[in-house]
Amino acid sequence: TNAEYMGSIFTPMFGLCLKSCASLALIAGVLFGAFTFIAQEKHYVFDPAVMHEVGKMAVEKGATIKDRVKIVVDELSKRYPRNINTHEEWVFNNAGGAMGSMWLLHASLSEYVIIFGTPIGTEGHTGRYFFNTTDYFTILSGEQWAFDADSLEREVFRAGEQHVLRPGSAKAYRMPADCYALEYARGAIPSMLAFGFADTFSSTLDFVTLYDTVRIYARLVVDQLLKGKI
Repeated sequence: TNAEYMGSIFTPMFGLCLKSCASLALIAGVLFGAFTFIAQEKHYVFDPAVMHEVGKMAVEKGATIKDRVKIVVDELSKRYPRNINTHEEWVFNNAGGAMGSMWLLHASLSEYVIIFGTPIGTEGHTGRYFFNTTDYFTILSGEQWAFDADSLEREVFRAGEQHVLRPGSAKAYRMPADCYALEYARGAIPSMLAFGFADTFSSTLDFVTLYDTVRIYARLVVDQLLKGKI
């Protein structure tokens, strides 16, 4: 009969759908547990106040952005000798519609430290992060502008000032001209990667940059794991 025929078609499909939903739920549960574990205070070694202090020091003592970057790297490598990558290697970074270049100074599962910026300006979306993930953006040169969805006026962050993006929040931002910053993020860093890589697949198709970014990030993460740093 027609009922038996339709049943023979939809019953296997329904079973397959249930199995797929169960698998997705399991994966989501595992990721939620992993991200929650990673984003624990005990896993952090860097201090946002120190990042701000070092950034202000670089602005006060460095005449050029090259000088300021060197001061930042030298000072952080003194304070965190086991955790800072002093090998200078810049790669492009496209995320949220904005484009700049970055030097990964530290990468682990729970934290990253980068120098990020552009000599020509850029603008885009900050990203919206969860699992207690917070981003500290200390300006080294130039200005960063930002606003919330309900703001009618912009915020302006100048050299030596720190812009903090709290968990669950998001802003539009712009670097109107040349601008570089010391960026420190803490939380479940792997949960940020989808935002960080999305522009590669939806816009730039720059898989060389993607490869370089993953290569450097993975190397630094493994190095930190071998040192017992999550």
